[in-house]
Amino acid sequence: MRTLLITGGAGFIGSHVVRLFVNKYPQYKVINLDKLTYAGNLANLKDVEDKANYKFVRMDICDFEGISKLMRDEQVDGIIHLAAESHVDRSIKDPLSFAQTNVMGTLSLLQAAKLYWNGKLKTENGERHLFYHISTDEVYGALELTHPEGVEPPFSTKASSGKHHLAYGDKFFTEELKYQPHSPYSAAKASSDHFVRAFHDTYGLPTVITNCSNNYGPYQFPEKLIPLFINNIRHRKPLPVYGKGENVRDWLYVEDHARAIDLVFHEGMIGETYNIGGFNEWKNIDLIKVLIHTVDRLLGRPEGADLDLITYVTDRAGHDLRYAIDSTKLQRELGWEPSLQFEEGIEKTARWYLENQDWLDNVTSGDYLRYYEEMYSDR
Repeated sequence: MRTLLITGGAGFIGSHVVRLFVNKYPQYKVINLDKLTYAGNLANLKDVEDKANYKFVRMDICDFEGISKLMRDEQVDGIIHLAAESHVDRSIKDPLSFAQTNVMGTLSLLQAAKLYWNGKLKTENGERHLFYHISTDEVYGALELTHPEGVEPPFSTKASSGKHHLAYGDKFFTEELKYQPHSPYSAAKASSDHFVRAFHDTYGLPTVITNCSNNYGPYQFPEKLIPLFINNIRHRKPLPVYGKGENVRDWLYVEDHARAIDLVFHEGMIGETYNIGGFNEWKNIDLIKVLIHTVDRLLGRPEGADLDLITYVTDRAGHDLRYAIDSTKLQRELGWEPSLQFEEGIEKTARWYLENQDWLDNVTSGDYLRYYEEMYSDR
């Protein structure tokens, strides 16, 4: 039996990864380690919490001694590291906490893994050790809105893989690009990426990194654009749009990301970096209009009835214009590509939030946090 430690497993992406590994690999012991900050919610994993191969541990990744002891006690042979502070607006207000968690927390995990594995690349059973670090496309900075002469974006283009999609430019983030982070969040993630590579190059620690585009889907904390706006549309509250809504993002359904993580964990090459993207670029304002039409239809309202909720607000400081991931390497070397078209994914996502209002209410009220504070107050 392998023992796999997944950090941040009670969060949005992490809960989908935990669920996938628990259900797909009953021969693995999956340890979900989470500090249970505002973004962590064990209700995300109600369907697997009683599985024999699942265990939850409440711990801060900055607790080096605690992490080291856990690795020894549980004989951890693989780490998938998702735990991070991830909201750009919060990083602008409180950059110190982002540096503490994203940089020092990652360094704590790296050092614990290095000491426990002690240079051994494989377990006694022949399974490879692996420190798998999940990062973001935001470390690459921003791309311009470029287009062929006389053709306005979005236009049909191909990334280097030849994959055909609508885009807002002919340049994409590739694994070879230098880092140019623009926010405290992306700077902290960039630093953590550098530490992961440094531990591989200096100590031979078996590592792999993936940088992913914007995720969407069930269980996302409702401060993020898509769940926030679905909830606001339902309750006919304003939809605050930064600037003119011209910023472009590449969107990936979270379960497709979890599948990619599974693939890279088992088949990715040690020391490599893989980009994971949706080949799916949308201007914020266009995405919001799709959301409004979809939610209105699901609620039985005339489609577009809530377009008047759009409210333009002052743009975010240092707001990057365009992100666009080129997933060619992952597609070429490991055969992965996204499975859902965006409209299909948005339909599934909107329907989930509308059908799980209790989950949403529990999160937005903060009741879940008070519950965890009482549950763990004596531990």
